[in-house]
Amino acid sequence: MSLSIIIPCLNEADAIAATLEALQPLRKRGAEVLVIDGGSRDDTVARARPLADAVVSVPRGRALQMNAGAAQAHGEILLFLHADCRLPDTADGLIIDGLRRERKNWGRFDVTIAGRHPLLKVVAACMNLRSRLTGIATGDQGMFVTRTLFEAAGRFPEIALMEDIALSRRLRRFGSPLCLRHRLSTSGRRWEKHGVLRTIPLMWHLRLAYWLGADPHKLALRYAANKQ
Repeated sequence: MSLSIIIPCLNEADAIAATLEALQPLRKRGAEVLVIDGGSRDDTVARARPLADAVVSVPRGRALQMNAGAAQAHGEILLFLHADCRLPDTADGLIIDGLRRERKNWGRFDVTIAGRHPLLKVVAACMNLRSRLTGIATGDQGMFVTRTLFEAAGRFPEIALMEDIALSRRLRRFGSPLCLRHRLSTSGRRWEKHGVLRTIPLMWHLRLAYWLGADPHKLALRYAANKQ
């Protein structure tokens, strides 16, 4: 089974080269790496080109970008990775072997949040536990899915926020996820920049509002306002 890694990004010049450098061993083993840019105004595209199989520019919107990447990809398994995340060194084998062994068609990694604040370890532990209990994965956890199931589930709904949770709910109807205990590392910059103690209740509130039927566009506006 072949693997395509799809990275949506916007103004990630400071992070994208290091992220792609870490993926070069996987490329040498046959993984495809696609960077899907949403209109960056910095050097993201220029820095990504030498380190990816393709860099594609599309209109801004994470769900739209990831769907565009899936349409361009050639792999039988699609892995959606944020631009500030680092996969385990053997992520390709872990995914392919795990899906075959467990007879599953989608999944995610456990996550660790890189940063100095002691509460980040607690946040990561809660994310991993919540995901196991609910069968819901978030983008920070490196969601992966077979192309066949991704298409059957209708791809990412092109909404302004919570597209990862929305797709997880669709995928869950076809079976539970493969929850790999190997850890993906994601940056704690968002948490530390806006305050961990402030961000935790904000994310809880937004997710609860979404589960209760709130408009994702309005939630995205609320999220953006809280980042100011």
